[in-house]
Amino acid sequence: GSGGFRKRKHDNFPHSQRREEKENVTPPSALMASFKSFQLELDTRHDKYERLVKLSRDITIESKRTIFLLHRFTSAPNGEEILSESEVKLDAVRRKIKQVAQELIGEDMYQFHRAISPGLQEYVEAVSFQYFIKTRSLISVEEINKQLVFTAEDREETTNMTSNSCDKQPHTWSLKVTPVDYLLGVADLTGELMRLCISSVGNGDIDTPFELSQFLRQIYDGFTFIGNTGPYEVSKKLYTLKQSLAKVENACYTLKVRGSEIPKHMLADVFSTKTELIDQEEGLP
Repeated sequence: GSGGFRKRKHDNFPHSQRREEKENVTPPSALMASFKSFQLELDTRHDKYERLVKLSRDITIESKRTIFLLHRFTSAPNGEEILSESEVKLDAVRRKIKQVAQELIGEDMYQFHRAISPGLQEYVEAVSFQYFIKTRSLISVEEINKQLVFTAEDREETTNMTSNSCDKQPHTWSLKVTPVDYLLGVADLTGELMRLCISSVGNGDIDTPFELSQFLRQIYDGFTFIGNTGPYEVSKKLYTLKQSLAKVENACYTLKVRGSEIPKHMLADVFSTKTELIDQEEGLP
């Protein structure tokens, strides 16, 4: 009543008695054992998620390097060497994807989809870009998934595993690219095709921009059928796809109308300035 601190109920008991009460609670019960198992399961899942994020980052980096290499195809005198070198790089990317598939054995892939999605999108972009340079067509998601079926032929990877894990794991691994990752990778492909158009014109190739314009128009028509009914990420990238198509069509228009007036070595400069004007009008950075 004098305004001092009130004594707690447990303060009336001696410390020895409180220590005995704690010791009586400490023996493991069924509830504590179940919580420890939950803790172990969550820690294991978190560690696997972090490993998948690192693998996805490595896949993204190697896929970007492959795309940068493929952009040299138009200017290189020996394009076949560029394609063969890009195939070697993509094989290295697939070995990383094989590690992802091994991590996901017995797991629900969609629980870890956010960890591996950026890498798969970049891989789809690199593979579809290489496929377009070879065949002038778009690779299907079925053909991509056929390349992501692996066998236990690499002795280095199998020897690194423990004997218990080797008994439980099958001899083949596969990882399927989801339709959303495929669509997002194809949407990013349009930006690389736009850059391919500008570099082709700079090298004096007049036919490639018209092929790219027709190809991008078909992709844009396919995305418009999806519209707002698809995932949010797909509809968000539709605007960027439209910008890439506009730049390529503007390049084709300049070639058709003023191609005879502008020297070939100046066409790339004209397209770059027009591209900057389009970006400023649309408010792009």
